Amino acid sequence: MSSPIEVLIFGAGAVGAFYGSRLAQAPNVKVSCVCRSNYKAVASNGFSVSSPQYGDYKWKPTRVFANPKEAEASGVKWEYIVVSTKALPDVSDDSKQLEGLVHDKTAVVLIQNGLGVEDAYAKRFPSASILSAVTVVSAAQEQHGEIKHNRWTRINIGPYLPDSASLNSSDAEQRNNKFAQLLQQGGVKDAEAYTHAKLQLVRWHKLAINASMNPSSVLSNGSTNAEMAKDDELSRHLAGVMAEILTTAPKIIGHDFPPEFASADKLLASTRKNTSGSRPSMWLDWEAGKKMELEVILGNPIRIAREKGYEMPRLQTLYALLKMAQTNRDKQQAKAKL
Repeated sequence: MSSPIEVLIFGAGAVGAFYGSRLAQAPNVKVSCVCRSNYKAVASNGFSVSSPQYGDYKWKPTRVFANPKEAEASGVKWEYIVVSTKALPDVSDDSKQLEGLVHDKTAVVLIQNGLGVEDAYAKRFPSASILSAVTVVSAAQEQHGEIKHNRWTRINIGPYLPDSASLNSSDAEQRNNKFAQLLQQGGVKDAEAYTHAKLQLVRWHKLAINASMNPSSVLSNGSTNAEMAKDDELSRHLAGVMAEILTTAPKIIGHDFPPEFASADKLLASTRKNTSGSRPSMWLDWEAGKKMELEVILGNPIRIAREKGYEMPRLQTLYALLKMAQTNRDKQQAKAKL
């Protein structure tokens, strides 16, 4: 048998742990994890996964590390490093933490929300393949090491090739196809390999949901997605933000959205049917006093569009208001600690 495929999950929260547990089901794949707050629980007992699709099962990673330095000290040559941390470029550059782990034969897979998340990794590791992934997955880690997966598992992966003349484009495409295949072998039937352009359109399409729902929930004091979609004025606002994004993205990417991509009206109609009462992650971060993903969900799209000569005034308004709100809240928190 050939040498095993070594995969490292960096940030083994709900999403990273869930996909790690499925990759571990593929033939000849070993999956290890860098854990943070859940390190002790996972190192002792591994993960317990509860899923209506895959059943209830236990998964113990091949190795569990408390930090990237431990992973580096192991001497393992990682074929794939899956980054599933929250993207907060205004707080820290997570690409720096992978130094010493990435080599020329490593593919870095970014399962993160927002736009522009790939740039820091592409600049820091120019010889490595950067794969960009967008997922719609309903998963939560309710207790350390306990993953509850609900019903969605769709994930699209594409090579990050902003320069069409990239020297490693062929290698990145091959690694991209192989990673999608590993997920499929692990039971994730809706894992699909896309081109660079199509994957970036997927990112913009998901942004239409995140950039409309997330900020609006914070500004409306914790409204659920369904509540906002059912309210007359708020639904008009959400439709306007979505339309602004969905009309701007094709101009930037140079390709139209494929016909199977849902329109703003269809996205809102689907949201109105959601009876789970879920609130967007940005509201949960705001409520907990944490930093929100403002830059990758709002700031980067505005800047990317502006560089191409396009303005998105609805998005810019949400960004300006929330950025100032977060700044003022952080100042108040800092004063309270004095």
